[in-house]
Amino acid sequence: MTLNDTAKPVTLITGASGGIGSALARALAGTHDLILAGRGGAALDALCAETGGRPLVLDLTRPEAFAEALAGLGRVSNVVHNAGVVELGAVWEQSHAVWTHTLAINTVAPAELTRLLLPTVRQERGTFVFVNSGAGLSANAGWGSYAASKFALKALADALRGEEEASGVRVTSVYPGRTATEMQRKVRGQEGADYTPDDFIDPQTLAASIAFVLNAPRDATLTDLTVRPGPQV
Repeated sequence: MTLNDTAKPVTLITGASGGIGSALARALAGTHDLILAGRGGAALDALCAETGGRPLVLDLTRPEAFAEALAGLGRVSNVVHNAGVVELGAVWEQSHAVWTHTLAINTVAPAELTRLLLPTVRQERGTFVFVNSGAGLSANAGWGSYAASKFALKALADALRGEEEASGVRVTSVYPGRTATEMQRKVRGQEGADYTPDDFIDPQTLAASIAFVLNAPRDATLTDLTVRPGPQV
């Protein structure tokens, strides 16, 4: 079975109940069969009911448990690594616990999920999408631990792309600017600034961009996609 066949692609989204993840699930519903990964709970259940997706409960801090959680999952055509955490702070004030947790969620979990899911994605000649950040291209003061995790995520995606080109697997890194999500609300609070959603990218716009990557014709690979807030009107 490949994406050239008539069966719908099966797309797994991590962080599915968050702002970007839920917008993407809604954008793909009906054209993709969805596996919606998260920590479980009412929000994930409601999203699955709305989109027809299957829930996948994952604790991203426990990569040793991934293999059991993924057992019997069946086809997976595409994987969208969307889950992430952020904790702002200067290098001098952030403990190893913050760094370890941030790297575990933002880098180690995607690496292990990719390793485990790669055989079926190869079979499908599918796509891995790594939802990165502008901080994965440039590190600003106070963003050290988060930026480090996203720089590492870029390295993971770049290496995977080179390794899997011959197998027909496509790999895309998406670098969103500030997006109107609850994570952005938290960041603005940590910065001591107001959260005004209209100043940022709508999650549905970012979801449409990721959907385009997944649905792009086979004669093209979008290796890197940077999405920035548009001019205010």
